[in-house]
Amino acid sequence: MFAIIETGAKQYKIAKNQVFKSERLMGDVGDEVTLDRVLAVFDGKTMKVGAAVAKVKVMAKILEHSRSKKVKVFKKKRRKNYQRTQGHRQNLTVLQVTDIQ
Repeated sequence: MFAIIETGAKQYKIAKNQVFKSERLMGDVGDEVTLDRVLAVFDGKTMKVGAAVAKVKVMAKILEHSRSKKVKVFKKKRRKNYQRTQGHRQNLTVLQVTDIQ
């Protein structure tokens, strides 16, 4: 059984006991969070989408809060002596799926 969920403006295909990284979610390490933006559920035989998954919820446990690798942003305009370097590190939450209800 797996589900397709949306969190942090991204979509993830998840199954029970799977660990995945998502955008930063509110909560402390060890807390249970409910992900209610379920787009589709596949139970082994049938795929349910739309109104059929309106009441389906995914329960997940927060394992840790971390940050991604640094992404360097470099801007340059040729022959104008213009160069700018900037870095960005996205805040992430590591989640483990405990149940698909």
